[in-house]
Amino acid sequence: MRRTLHDSMHYREYPPHPELAAHVACVWAARAPGGAHTHRVLPDNCVDILWQDGGQQGFAVGMMSSAILVASARPVRTLAVRFKPGMARLFLTTPLHALTDQRADIDQLWGRGDADRLADALWASEAPERARLALIERELLRRLKAANGGGRGYAAALGGSASGDRLGVPLVQRALAALESSGGEVRVEALAARLGVSRQHLAAQFREQVGLSPKLYARICRFRRATAALRATTAPDWARLALECGYFDQSHLIHDFQELAGSTPERFHFSNQSAA
Repeated sequence: MRRTLHDSMHYREYPPHPELAAHVACVWAARAPGGAHTHRVLPDNCVDILWQDGGQQGFAVGMMSSAILVASARPVRTLAVRFKPGMARLFLTTPLHALTDQRADIDQLWGRGDADRLADALWASEAPERARLALIERELLRRLKAANGGGRGYAAALGGSASGDRLGVPLVQRALAALESSGGEVRVEALAARLGVSRQHLAAQFREQVGLSPKLYARICRFRRATAALRATTAPDWARLALECGYFDQSHLIHDFQELAGSTPERFHFSNQSAA
């Protein structure tokens, strides 16, 4: 799991339905205990849709450019889906930059009727959490088939066009694959040149389909590498860790942690070791 949750929460991820595996990272469930508490959520280059009990509407959480603190004053059960980078646009009806650092009620994106029917089904019985998550997958499968219907094809369903796409894989998906495989180390200018487009065109497509600029997406890739490395060690060599995670030097590592996590790397590491 990439998003940091309060250590007293129940949290479990499940692999998605096979027909959703190309688009969905996981479906997940959580239970937050009663009593006022907060947990820190880190940027992870993903978009989620969450449904919570208590009569609330489901809501989509867009890409995040920095950490947020989420407060909870009552016990809350959550059922959710996490999309792979660049794939949420298939299932939502708005350019993803409109959701960056925002949340939007799902009835505004899907329509009140569909949103209400799913919410009612999720909380109407005491079915096991995996069975409830299957209801979310069923709705996503219905929407995926509708998006791919009418002969539109993969590229068109993602909001792209056949022109400029290689073997039917849209530009943004090729750019995402390059950024992920490099751990965020590839430079945006070099990436745009490799893909045969201008940096401005690539950035515009990223804002539409992903929700962030390619440069910020790459920063978060490096940040995720660094947080994973810190969780895996008890005595980090800071200078070496910075270089191995794609940072020019230790000061750049510190700067990104302050901007993206609201914490120094040392404080982040200490808090994670204390919670372990």
